[in-house]
Amino acid sequence: MTTHTIKLYRVLRSSPERVYRAFIDPAAMCKWLPPCGFTGTMHHMEAKVGGTFKMSFTNFTTQKGMSFGGEYLEMIPNEKLRYTDQFDDPNLPGVITVTVLLKEVFCGTEVNITQEGVPSVIPAEACYMGWQESLMQLAQLVEAEIKE
Repeated sequence: MTTHTIKLYRVLRSSPERVYRAFIDPAAMCKWLPPCGFTGTMHHMEAKVGGTFKMSFTNFTTQKGMSFGGEYLEMIPNEKLRYTDQFDDPNLPGVITVTVLLKEVFCGTEVNITQEGVPSVIPAEACYMGWQESLMQLAQLVEAEIKE
């Protein structure tokens, strides 16, 4: 099975703490991670090294869903997350390793995401498109400054 690697970069007008929290808070993940046109459900999340998660995306139009889960491999608060992703669909085999690096910069947080081991049956362009939508939604969540 051949795979490819996806690399993403974005600068967000937010603190590393808020961005990190968006990756480990179940409600936040359901809000920003599903690409446009999908809803998300977090079935369980134990955000600690060795902990696991299970999530699903549902296409709002067709109501068809896909589920995936993984394990947290490395967590450095506000700096780094590394975890695995594995689809439940046998047509999407293999384990994907995701690394998220956060770095405080003068205007916010630099975000670098690398997805290694993406099954070749998923076109790289589709991964980039989905991630671009997800990162736009992440920005809307973490950049908002709402006063009480």
